[in-house]
Parts: sequence; structure tokens; C-alpha cells
Amino acid sequence: MPRWKPDARQRLVVAALGLFAEQGYDETTVAQIAERAQLTRSTFFRHFADKREILTAGQNALCRLLVEGIEAAPAGATPLTAVASGLERASGGMTAFNRSVGPLLRSAVEANEELRSREAMKSAGLAAAIVDALGSRGVAEPAARVAAELGVLAFRLGYARWVDPARDEDPGELAEHALAAFDELRAAAADLR
Repeated sequence: MPRWKPDARQRLVVAALGLFAEQGYDETTVAQIAERAQLTRSTFFRHFADKREILTAGQNALCRLLVEGIEAAPAGATPLTAVASGLERASGGMTAFNRSVGPLLRSAVEANEELRSREAMKSAGLAAAIVDALGSRGVAEPAARVAAELGVLAFRLGYARWVDPARDEDPGELAEHALAAFDELRAAAADLR
């Protein structure tokens, strides 16, 4: 049997989130995470700087995909249409693995104040990336900020629906959920007038 096993990064994420849910974030050590993943501490540190980084894994890729989607929107697209394009592109980058760890991630974040703060910073980072991408398209800052906040909220709502283990039906693709949430938020915003 070979000593090397593939998917070390994913195994570390699953191990960490499982331990965070079982015993709490603060009580979980890097050594425990590595042991549960059947890897060494040095392998852990090749993939993550510390255990907090597990919770922001993929943040840069998600921002990049959002921006790429906004940049790919047609030249005459409204800010909200451009954000919808970004949501669709970013959602396409999410896999069954992302869906499977969603409930564990939510449980870990909800149980720890530091992790809730990091989650808020993560959302702020996504919004800032959207604002910058819209600004590059000539969208004024107030409109870009509103569109960005709606986009981030739609992504979060869509993701929560997509990973919800209580849903018995086929979850489909994340893009369906994110875009449906975005449409709901657009309609709600229109009702505010």
C-alpha cells in the first residue's frame, strides 16, 4: 500500500471542520487535525499557515471568479447584471466537496466568536472585490457598493440553501440557488421605493 494519499488539502479541511464541530475551534490543535487526516504536521503547514486559514481556504479563488464573471459581462450590462454574471462564475467553481463541508463549516463558525468575525471579514473582502470590479466598469461607488452587498448576500443565501442537509431533493447547482436568491433580493430592493 502506498504511503502517499491524494487530496491532502481536502482531508485536512474535513478533519479540521469535524474536530471544530466536535470539540470546538479553540480546543482543536494542528496536531489533532493532522492526525485525524492521517497526515503529518509538516504536511498541514505546507497547505495552511495556521488552523484559522482553513476557514478562509478558497477565498482568493472565489474573489477571482467573481471578478472574472463581472469582467465578462457584456459592455452594456447594468451593475446588477454584471454581479449576476460574477455570481454565476463563482458558483461554478464550487464542487460537491464544498457542499459536503458546508454544514460542518456553519457549525464551527456559529460556535466561535473569532470565526464569526473572520466570516464577516470574508464577506467584506468579497464585497470589496465586487466594488473594485464594478468600478473598473465605470460604475459609481454608491451603486457599486449596493450591488456588491446584494451580491454577497445572495451568494451567502444561495450557499446556505445549497448545503442545507434538511433539503431532501437534489440540490442542483449552487448557481441556481445564488441567482434565485439574487433575484429575490433585487425584487425586495425594488419594493423599498
